[in-house]
Amino acid sequence: MKVLDGTRVLDLGRFITAPYAAMLLAELGADVVKVERPGAGDPFRAFKGGLYAPHFRAFNRNKRSLALDYAKPAGREVLERLVKDADVVLVNVRPGAEEKADIGPARLQALNPRLVYCSITGFGASGPYASRPAYDTVGQAASGWLSMFHQGSDARIPGPAVADLVSGLFACMGILGALVERAKTGRGRRVEVSMLEAMAAFATEPLSRIFAGEPLSYYSRGAESQSYIVTCKDGRRIALHLSTPIKFWRGLAAACGRGDLLEKYPDHASRVEHYGELARELSKAFGARNRDEWLPLLERNDVPFAPERTLLDLADDPQVKSLEMFYALQHGRFGPVTALHRPIRYDGDKRSDFLPPPALGEHTDAVLREAGLSDSDIAGLRATGII
Repeated sequence: MKVLDGTRVLDLGRFITAPYAAMLLAELGADVVKVERPGAGDPFRAFKGGLYAPHFRAFNRNKRSLALDYAKPAGREVLERLVKDADVVLVNVRPGAEEKADIGPARLQALNPRLVYCSITGFGASGPYASRPAYDTVGQAASGWLSMFHQGSDARIPGPAVADLVSGLFACMGILGALVERAKTGRGRRVEVSMLEAMAAFATEPLSRIFAGEPLSYYSRGAESQSYIVTCKDGRRIALHLSTPIKFWRGLAAACGRGDLLEKYPDHASRVEHYGELARELSKAFGARNRDEWLPLLERNDVPFAPERTLLDLADDPQVKSLEMFYALQHGRFGPVTALHRPIRYDGDKRSDFLPPPALGEHTDAVLREAGLSDSDIAGLRATGII
């Protein structure tokens, strides 16, 4: 199921934000051409040596790679030919860098008024921070997001990139909206997304509560949602999220054999007020048995729970297997590539195993022929290092 079949996307991005947005479009069926510098390509390619690092593969599935030096006049002419037939262009650079490279929205949309031009930045196109360099952690910190997940003096940052991917999600959504509008108006739009705005938007609930004058602590959300991560006797953990329905609290008390907790914490307000105390009670209870003993008890009593999975053992989870979340494709040069299917189904179809991540310049000749260049034209460009 390729709902964006027939849509041509030019991915001029590097690292994560724009490439991720382009990959999401590719997983919906768009023909995404990743335009890369000859010889080096996206810097993510070389993160583990060679030009096919897992960092690159993570954000560049279902794309074709065109090696093209569009900083040179002959290369820019080729890019402009591609732009005339494109539906979307994506960039992620500091404000003004696209104009310096002569690939700004005004110029490209003059060539193709139907073009949807998407630019992703750290802080937006204007303001005191606009010209600063920005990567994921900068976006997390500036938006207030990091303060909700990291405290103390440890300088290490846990977890994967968040701001990069959230920005890419919003960019994809903005592009899709512009494409829907273009179907009615015939004209493209400039879509702008900043990491600062994207991450702040992702914190919509805590911000709304702050605007309403509510004091929020580090564990406010866990207390109100009655969420816990308890450690069992064998050291393995279980996540619990009871929310507000009383039936889930009763179910947990029954699973634990702790009817006294119902009397001690009779309503949601008391459980919120004594969140820390209740967390210690549950830790003590769950520490008495191994995790495999707890799972059937929780399921039998209809408690919202999940055994904590690591990414390493995720593929072995029975539900993951049932959903057929993973797939593997064979790249002719680099071998098997395993990845996740898109998390969106259309009429039950979620397949997105269209193309493996491309080798640098793997599709250069094919893309240029589609743009009307002859074999002799292509040979001439190759001789001058443009491709």
